[in-house]
Amino acid sequence: MFSTEFLLTSLVVVLIPGTGVIYTVSTGLFSGWRSSIAAAFGCTTGILPHLAASILGLSAILHMSALAFQVVKYAGVTYLLYLSWSMWRETGSLQVNSPESTRTLWQIVVKGFLINILNPKLSIFFLAFLPLFVSPDVSSPMIQMLILSAAFMAMTLVVFILYGISAHYVRTYIVNSTNVATWLQRSFAAIFAALGVKLALTEQ
Repeated sequence: MFSTEFLLTSLVVVLIPGTGVIYTVSTGLFSGWRSSIAAAFGCTTGILPHLAASILGLSAILHMSALAFQVVKYAGVTYLLYLSWSMWRETGSLQVNSPESTRTLWQIVVKGFLINILNPKLSIFFLAFLPLFVSPDVSSPMIQMLILSAAFMAMTLVVFILYGISAHYVRTYIVNSTNVATWLQRSFAAIFAALGVKLALTEQ
């Protein structure tokens, strides 16, 4: 069911640092391992609408409709710039050892979900990616695409959690250094802004 090519390609795609990875790592650094797992879960669930769109063929509409693509794209750009501004504004005020409430964890999940759902390139990526690994001999291509999608999401969740937990352990080196923490916050803010600009400049 899962070819070596599919597993390796998926792993490479998941490992490449993108918006979701940056968000999960920054959350692990400043909010702890529980928050990083929440971020990983949010980013992973944010893939679901794109996978569903690809399987149902809706992403083809997004690909063909310049207006729909631009609307989703600029919503994503706006959100990334908002995250950047929020992180820059909170520079020096984040409490690295602050307790993680249930409400806070849910807010982290929602942010991760929005980060991925507002990236229209994901739908187009999955439209081109998943069909490559569907065998023409299977009786139900839809079921195989669902299974492949589930495997991709599981891999995404595991890798993102590993990224986040690794960041959590690195945070012990910055907890007593306000200057380092401030520099990291501003760096992540700049990265989110750069990702937003990059998304704004991309075409279909």
